[in-house]
Amino acid sequence: MDLTAGHVWVMISAAMVLLMTPGLAFFYGGMTRAKAALNMMMMSFVAVGLVGIVWVLWGYSMTGGDGIAQLFGNPFASFGLTGLIGTEDLIGAGYGATFAIITVALISGAIADRAKFGAWTLFVPIWVTLVYCPLAFMVWGGGLLSADGAVGSAVGEAIDFAGGTVVHISAGVAALVLALILGKRQGFGKDPAQRPHNIPLVMLGAALLWFGWFGFNGGAAGTAEEAGLIWVNTMVAPAAAMIGWIVTERFRDGRPTSLGAASGIVAGLVAITPACANVSPVGAVGLGLASGALCALAVGIKYRLGFDDSLDVVAVHLVAGVTGTLALGFLALPVEGAGGGLFYGGGAAQLLAQTVAAVVAIALSAIMTAIIGLAIHKTIGFRITPDDEVSGVDLSEHAETAYEFGGLGVGGSFHPFADQSKSRQNVPEAANS
Repeated sequence: MDLTAGHVWVMISAAMVLLMTPGLAFFYGGMTRAKAALNMMMMSFVAVGLVGIVWVLWGYSMTGGDGIAQLFGNPFASFGLTGLIGTEDLIGAGYGATFAIITVALISGAIADRAKFGAWTLFVPIWVTLVYCPLAFMVWGGGLLSADGAVGSAVGEAIDFAGGTVVHISAGVAALVLALILGKRQGFGKDPAQRPHNIPLVMLGAALLWFGWFGFNGGAAGTAEEAGLIWVNTMVAPAAAMIGWIVTERFRDGRPTSLGAASGIVAGLVAITPACANVSPVGAVGLGLASGALCALAVGIKYRLGFDDSLDVVAVHLVAGVTGTLALGFLALPVEGAGGGLFYGGGAAQLLAQTVAAVVAIALSAIMTAIIGLAIHKTIGFRITPDDEVSGVDLSEHAETAYEFGGLGVGGSFHPFADQSKSRQNVPEAANS
């Protein structure tokens, strides 16, 4: 087999997507309290190690091949990937692993500051096995929601080019479920120390995510024409979402914020993920503006409903994931064999398919995450002790601190970030004013 430009592009894309998980570590690490930054970053990094192993042993096998009841592939079909050695399929297997890694890492932001690291390392491989792999098979591997699947053939095949349903809706729902299981942090909505401690780190993480997302969306492009559309849409949707978010902040709070700009970028990236190859650049602009504004408004949901999604995974990934998925029912371009979305005269068929896929993803992730999360919580415990939460999860779980000031770690009485200006994180008046 000769190494073609297409093979090289997929490998480069895979490397770019893998970089997104360390980028997420920076993004999340900066949004936490200073004494939880290392733990937050470790939750992303350990996902690389755990999911990488799972993917080689049985995860990849579960996402393709002959399905079991159209729900997941045979875990032993390509166990250890030994059967792929010497074939170009091994490149695709590596690319797919990076998606599984970032998906489960996204969930961690909802339980920042209060989760046992050991419990997280148990949750990661189980969740990938029981939620991500089956959903990937259903949507991309010929399963239930595909064109030939029982649901897909009945209501139509949903469009999810790069993972709005498989990645972001599933992760956003799981984040909500875990936040409910673990409960609120001490001082939720009142403690100023729970504000983001390092906004430049957040913006660096957003930049790395945006860079890697061109591989995330573009790695599966089949033609140069499709790749060009994906590239432009991946550039313009997050750009528009950033504007949508900070304009919303300006009218709601009186001023735009750097945290809002970074969050808007991620919201736009999430929203364009399922639609990147199927909407026009103008459609991508509209989708970006809408997702940025909607996600900015959704940040306040946790205060009104009383759940502690520490880093707004639900507001960004679930809300933007659903927005991008359903928007295809209106904005999808007509292609050969399909009429497109409502705005192109295609009728309601695509909207129905998108809605059904979103509902299936929400139900699967909610039910299985509840089972996994509660089983861990009721056995080994998922939450650190109140004393450890006060001293800081970095010290209690890793015996480390991210910063040292004259020998005083941030877990001690000295707190260098006490004067930080108001941000949206855990400050209800900032979210609802």
